[in-house]
Amino acid sequence: MRTDEVLTAVGTGVWVWDMDSGEVRMDAEAARLIGLPPQPTTTSSAVVRARFHVIDYVELKGVMGLAAAEGTLAEARVRIVDERGEVQRVVRSRMRPFGPDDRAVPHEQAVLVGTVQELVEPLPGASAGTSPPSPLTSDWRLSREAFLLDAGRALAEAESTDAVLRVAASLAMPGFSPDGMAVFGVEAGHLSVTGYHGYREQDEAPFKSIALDSDYPAAVAIRTGRAIYIPSPEEYKLRYPGAWPLAGRLGRRSWAYLPLVVGGRTTGAWMAAFSHSAPFTPDERSVLTTVARMLAQALSRAHAQESERALSAGLQRSMMPAVPADIAGMTVAARYVPTGGGLEIGGDWYDVIALPSGRTALVIGDVQGHDVRAAGLMGQLRIAVRAYASEGHHPDAVLSRASRFLHALNEQDTSADGLDPDSADLDPRFATCLYMEADPETGTLAIARAGHFDPAMGLGDGTMVVRPTEGGLPLGIEPDTDYPVTELALAPGETMLLCTDGLIETGGHDLETGRDRLHTIFAEHPSDDLQSLADALIEGVTGPSAHATPGPHAERREDDIALILIRREGGGVHHPSRVQRHMRLVVTQSEQQRVSDARKELREVLHDWAAREQVDAAELVLSELIANVLIHTEADASVTATVAGPLGRRTLRVVVADGDDELPHRRHPGEMASSGRGVLLMEELAGTWGVEPRGEGKAIWFELHEVEGIYL
Repeated sequence: MRTDEVLTAVGTGVWVWDMDSGEVRMDAEAARLIGLPPQPTTTSSAVVRARFHVIDYVELKGVMGLAAAEGTLAEARVRIVDERGEVQRVVRSRMRPFGPDDRAVPHEQAVLVGTVQELVEPLPGASAGTSPPSPLTSDWRLSREAFLLDAGRALAEAESTDAVLRVAASLAMPGFSPDGMAVFGVEAGHLSVTGYHGYREQDEAPFKSIALDSDYPAAVAIRTGRAIYIPSPEEYKLRYPGAWPLAGRLGRRSWAYLPLVVGGRTTGAWMAAFSHSAPFTPDERSVLTTVARMLAQALSRAHAQESERALSAGLQRSMMPAVPADIAGMTVAARYVPTGGGLEIGGDWYDVIALPSGRTALVIGDVQGHDVRAAGLMGQLRIAVRAYASEGHHPDAVLSRASRFLHALNEQDTSADGLDPDSADLDPRFATCLYMEADPETGTLAIARAGHFDPAMGLGDGTMVVRPTEGGLPLGIEPDTDYPVTELALAPGETMLLCTDGLIETGGHDLETGRDRLHTIFAEHPSDDLQSLADALIEGVTGPSAHATPGPHAERREDDIALILIRREGGGVHHPSRVQRHMRLVVTQSEQQRVSDARKELREVLHDWAAREQVDAAELVLSELIANVLIHTEADASVTATVAGPLGRRTLRVVVADGDDELPHRRHPGEMASSGRGVLLMEELAGTWGVEPRGEGKAIWFELHEVEGIYL
C-alpha cells in the first residue's frame, strides 16, 4: 500500500504552503478536509483562508511565522467552516519549514510542508491552539497585545543605543520576565557585548573573546539566524557543553538567544536569561520573537542616528575655528549649537582672526539653508573671508570681496555639467554676515554688516542695548555691493554680542520677543565671566525654561545657533559713582531714518528708569535736537548719551553735536507755525540744558534727573 493511501485511510492529508507566492498545494485528502473537491489541488491562500474560521486563521498565520523564523514545528487546531460560516469539522495542522539548508529565512519567504488531520472528537466552538481558550488564556493574550504595543512605542522613541537598552531592560513581559539580558554584536569574527542588564561589570569580560564559529548559543543564533531556547541547565550542558562553564557560573535557569535581523541580515543576538525555569511555550516564544524584531529595528535606527550625529558633528567642528584663549586687552567666547534637527550641519559659522595690524576681526554669518550644500558653501565662504581679512583689507572691502566670491560660486553651481538645471539644490544661496574689527587698546569697533542682525552691547550693570549699524545686502545677491562701516566704542567692562538668528528666534520667538529674552538673561548675569555668560545664553534659549515659555510662533522651524561674545578688560568692579551706561551714534544727512534708531537705543538705555514719563520726554527732546541739525544745517548729528549715579538717583546727559557754529535761540512761533519750538520744548521737558561752542561747531546738551531736585 502506498503512503498516500495510508494517510487517506487514517484521515490525514498533505499540503505545502508557500508563504512567498501565497500558493497552497494539497493532495485529495487535504482538499477534502478543508472543504474543497477531493482531488489534488493547487490554489491560493485566499481560497484556503475562506474555509478557515477567521480567528483560527489569524492564530495559524502567527504560529507559521514563528515556525519559519525558528525552524520549529507549527501546530494548530483550526475550525473549517462552510459558505454560511457554520463549523463543519475541526482539523489539526502540523507544518515545518522546508529549505535547501538549515538557515532561517524571513517568514514571508518560507515554504512550509506538513499534514492536516481531522480530529476524531472535535470540540464545537474550539479555536486554534492545543486546548480550548479559557478566560485566563484570553486575558493573557490581551495583556500580551497591550505589552507589545507599549514596547513598540517605547523602543520607537529611544534615540540612542543606551536608551534602547534601558527600554529593553525595563520591559515587563506578561507572565514571565527575564532578569538578565545582553545584546551581542560582531566585530572581526568575534562576539562583542553591545550592552547588558542584570549582570555585574566584571561578568562581561569572558564574553568579549568568544569566536563567531564557537558553540556559544549567541554565536550559533547569529550564524544560523534561528532562535535557540534552553529551558534548563541540564539541557544547556547537553547541547552546548563548551559554553556551559561561561553561563553556569551566573546562576540562571533558562535562556533564550534570538537573532537580531534587519533587512534580511543578522546583525547580532539578544539573550534573555531567567532565574526560574521557563518552558518557552509557543505564546512565550512569539512574544520573545516579536520583541527581538523590534529591538533589532530600534538598535539599527539608533546606531544609524548616532553615526549620523557623529559624522555631522565632526564635520561641523572641523569647520569651526579654535577661539584664541586671550586677546591682548580683550576676552572672547564663542558657541555653536545645532538645533535645527536632521543632519546637525548647516550654514551658521563664526570666526576670530588675528589681523596684520595687531587688531582682531570677529565674524558671524549664516548661509541660507540647513543642508550639506549650505555647510559646504559656509566652509568655502569662511575661508574666503579669513583670507581677505588676513590680507589687511578694510571691513567694507572684506565683505565686498566675499559677496563677489559667493556670487561666483552660485554661478558655478548653476552651470555645473551633468546636473539638472531645475534642481532646487542649484538655487542661488545668499549669506548674511557681520564683520567687526576690534582695536584692543582703544576699544574702537569698526563694523560692516551684510543683511545680518545688529550687534548688541552688554553694559557693565547687566543692561543689553542693541547698537544700530549701517548695512548692505546679504552676500552673494549682487557681485558689486557697498558695505558702509559704523564705528562704535567698547568701554572697559562692556561686552559685545554677535549672533545668528537661532539665538533670537529659537523657541518660536520673533525679533522683538527674542531680544526681550536676551535682555532678561543679561540682566540676570551682570557679573558672570564671559564663558559662563555664553553658557547662560545657550541654556536660556534651549533649556527647560525656554520650552516652558515659548514665543508667539511655536510652529516656526528651529534654527542653529552661533554666537560670539567679546569683552574689553579693565572694567573692574561696578561702582555706582561711575558712568554706568552710554550710547554713541551718528545720524548723517543721507540717513535721516536713523533718528528712529537713536530714539529706540535711548529707550533701551533707560529701560529701568524710575519715571517712565521722563523716558518719553527724553526721547522727544532727542528727536527735536537731531531734527534741528538735519533741517537747519548741512552737518551730521553726533549723539552721545550717558547715565551716571546710583540706582534711583541717576542723571541722564544727552549731547547732540554738529559742525555748524550758529547757536540756537528762543523764538516766538505763532499758533500756525510749523517750527521754532525746540528751545521751548527743552525748557519745558529737560531738567537743565545748555549750549557749548566748540572749535568747529557746537554741542547742545540736556539732563534729566531720576529724582527731581537731585544733581550729581
